[in-house]
Amino acid sequence: MRPYRYKPLSRLPEGSGEPRARVRSSLLPGATAEPAPARRSVLQEPVLVLNSTYEPIHVTAVRRALVLMLKGVAQMEETGPVRVHSAREALPVPSVIRLLTYRHIPQQTRALSRKNILLRDRYTCQFCGKQFSSSDLTLDHVMPRSRGGPTSWENLVACCYECNNRKGDRTPEEAGIQLERRPRPFTLHTSRQLMRLMGRHDEKWRKYLFY
Repeated sequence: MRPYRYKPLSRLPEGSGEPRARVRSSLLPGATAEPAPARRSVLQEPVLVLNSTYEPIHVTAVRRALVLMLKGVAQMEETGPVRVHSAREALPVPSVIRLLTYRHIPQQTRALSRKNILLRDRYTCQFCGKQFSSSDLTLDHVMPRSRGGPTSWENLVACCYECNNRKGDRTPEEAGIQLERRPRPFTLHTSRQLMRLMGRHDEKWRKYLFY
């Protein structure tokens, strides 16, 4: 008789520390397993960006903020609670950075992009109202492109994949769902409003946001 060959643990689903059968046996009869909520990476956490005059102008990710600091373009004004580790050293995660040279901010709307749509909509699906990570969101044309819907600020919204599949190639009314809010262009006023909302969760931002 040939001996049974056990499968190595590396073949188990990623993130599982034990065989799938044992995980299923722990469920109550009739219960269904729910996926664990996605955790946002430290490098994706928001960082407030100040002009050289200490005026808040932008929100970026930790990854981008670290690049600006390493290039000598910006300096850290406030630190976060954790550190990121490289091969040589441990760097404090910035919460607020300041540009070393003044940057003129034109009074106009931002470029239309996936990133700016997600920022405008606060990484929230505009149909179910739930917040997701960037990788769990897509963009949806409120009026489908197949019916002449434009790719514009007023016709694009952040949408989770479940709602996107539910809506399909239909209007929200035809799919029986409603928009959380009417989509509008991303203006400087929108940006400031978002910064103040995000600042409620980080006390170190408040003194720069005129609280």
